[in-house]
Amino acid sequence: MTEAKGSSEPGDATAPGAGAAAGVDGASGDAGASGASGARRAPSGPGPAVTYASAAATGEAIGVITLRRPDNRNSMTAELLTAFAQASAAARADRDARCIVITGTGACFSAGADFRAMVQQPGAGPLPHQRSYAMYEPFLSVLDLEVPVIGALNGHAVGGGFGLALLCDLRIAALEARYGANFTRLGLHPGMAITYLLPRLVGASAAAELLYTGRLIDGAEALRLGLLSRAVPAAEVLPVAMQLARQIAANAPLAVRLTKRTLRRSLEWDPRDAALYEALVQAETLATEDAAHGIDSLLRKELPVFTGK
Repeated sequence: MTEAKGSSEPGDATAPGAGAAAGVDGASGDAGASGASGARRAPSGPGPAVTYASAAATGEAIGVITLRRPDNRNSMTAELLTAFAQASAAARADRDARCIVITGTGACFSAGADFRAMVQQPGAGPLPHQRSYAMYEPFLSVLDLEVPVIGALNGHAVGGGFGLALLCDLRIAALEARYGANFTRLGLHPGMAITYLLPRLVGASAAAELLYTGRLIDGAEALRLGLLSRAVPAAEVLPVAMQLARQIAANAPLAVRLTKRTLRRSLEWDPRDAALYEALVQAETLATEDAAHGIDSLLRKELPVFTGK
């Protein structure tokens, strides 16, 4: 599960979707408080929720995955997650791609979970932690991409959307956008291996502060902490990310892929195992009164008062 939407921070709780497919190749341009498994359905937007423009389509040995539900802040609805998994699979099968760029449309890269839709993936298993993990699995498929992945963070990335950003090898972000994991402010444990990834990027102390407080930071602070490669005005995010992708794609592809593999080996890279453990603990917190109150307060745009129950 993940969290992000609704409150005074970027991303209010919005509406879900269900069952769409990813547009692959030539695509151009641009619980709920109810709890574990219930998901409110809402009309999906026009066109696929996530598209993949292949290396052949871009003509630059670069593949581009684009989240395309700006009206719902590219939140983690069933529709978007299904489409993302398909787009990621298409990118993985694209042997001409030497670098992948992941970006969004609108004001948000991704605002994480849509708490009016679903907090866990329905039908993913009999146990709560299985449903929590399944919520993250489509985004975790980024880990299967052998080529470098650049997150072009066009806007806010919160909760699970922030987790997706951390899964990328490199990040270019908007100076004016907000980034972070506000799980504890909702009575929840973080998910999607955020507790594993964040300290490896910004150090244990900075990660602890951000996770314990749930504070969101702007692009300038994220750059200072070492979370980003560049922080630029929002309109420049994708062009700068594409320029970086071109520099990578111009190098020897086998050498780059093997360098990525060795980097991961050196870091004892195992985010999936961390995400599995987080799902266990997150499911435990999701069952608490604090979480129910925190999510309800988020939807009501009120400050929660937690009791430790």
